[in-house]
Amino acid sequence: MNTSHSIPALPDSPVARHAVEYVRSCESEPVANHSIRSYLFAALLAEHEGLKAGTDFDADLLFHACILHDLGTSPSAPGKQRFEIEGADMAAGFLTGHGYGTRETDAVWEAIALHTSPGIAERRGVLAYLTRGGVGADFGIGVEFVTDAQGEAVHLRYPRLNIVTALVDDIVRHAARAPQAAARYTPAYELTRERGELGTPTTLELAANASRWGA
Repeated sequence: MNTSHSIPALPDSPVARHAVEYVRSCESEPVANHSIRSYLFAALLAEHEGLKAGTDFDADLLFHACILHDLGTSPSAPGKQRFEIEGADMAAGFLTGHGYGTRETDAVWEAIALHTSPGIAERRGVLAYLTRGGVGADFGIGVEFVTDAQGEAVHLRYPRLNIVTALVDDIVRHAARAPQAAARYTPAYELTRERGELGTPTTLELAANASRWGA
């Protein structure tokens, strides 16, 4: 049980350590830190809502869904489809390569593919719900369950490093690689449009600046 100032520990299995190494090798430091914080916030959200690992959700799959969710924004992604799909594909490939079965990889794939889909992810089971909740919490969305001490501890260990602008940069860069990577009305399309029309900051960056954690 976490106290008002403690935060969850990262899993220490060989696969979990490799996942962190993989993410850090593909993504910039701000985005990698965001992926880790998303997991920590997802775990805190689960605890707050009384959801039990092993009963209500698979803690290992939640870790991988969060830690791998932004692989599609990295230069390692193919750059042919929207980043959520490519990130889900890369995560599934990683898990399959480490012996995970179809059920596990499909669940993580869905959680990652839907993490930018409000109103859909929340209705696709606890894993997708917690993944989206953890990612959103790192943007300051619905973070009432995080104490000030927990927020400080998370950010002290994994600094933000201007994450929102760094992530928008990566998404826009990925979107420019192929028309299908920025299909109309997707987050990548809208961010690219705003960058062209508004420059920096985009609406997302402005909202983050005004949020509890800042950019």
